[in-house]
Amino acid sequence: MTRVLIVDDEPQILRALRINLQARHYDVVSAADGTQAIAAVETEHPDVVVLDLGLPDIDGVQVIRALRAWTPVPVIVLSGRRSSTDKIDALDAGADDYVTKPFNIDELLARLRAITRRHGTAGEPAQVRIGRYTIDLTTRDARDDDTGRQHLTRTEWRLLELLVHNPGRLIGHRELLQHVWGPTYVNEVHYLRQFVAQLRRKLEDDPARPRHLLTEPGMGYRFQP
Repeated sequence: MTRVLIVDDEPQILRALRINLQARHYDVVSAADGTQAIAAVETEHPDVVVLDLGLPDIDGVQVIRALRAWTPVPVIVLSGRRSSTDKIDALDAGADDYVTKPFNIDELLARLRAITRRHGTAGEPAQVRIGRYTIDLTTRDARDDDTGRQHLTRTEWRLLELLVHNPGRLIGHRELLQHVWGPTYVNEVHYLRQFVAQLRRKLEDDPARPRHLLTEPGMGYRFQP
């Protein structure tokens, strides 16, 4: 299920978007200002951010710049600002798309579908095998023909996705921690040890002798197809 973070200081817009997105099976979280938005990206790990620019504490363009310092999460601007300058500023800061208010919900939904397709599939494998499991990254499904579905937590999926999208590449502790937990956790290496161990127990044929989720001592981890 795609998780969308809505950032807007107008309660009626938050409510309308939440109702419409949940009715179409999106997982929705919300924030009312820029500070909450940055914190929510770090803690809630949304797949897409829908962001108003006219926030009460931090301008939306500054929020985009702050996010782009550490995360590639797609950002759709949803704003009443209509000038070309505002649109260019937002896109140059790192926004992926721009929708003006008042907006048509069907258009916004189409933009959401398009951006999640681009973000999720460009040059990245849709399925891989780990042990006896087929891992579908698009639907976040791990399945064995004999025993059925293996449940992975949201955090386990985020960690696994980064590794699988970079087959054979050593990914350092800092990059993994920043991607999965955010920039304030880059020294918490024990988080990685715990969650990689959980993934091995769930997916590897022999967790004590992993063939796919490999440790590079003192440096990081590597996914070996």
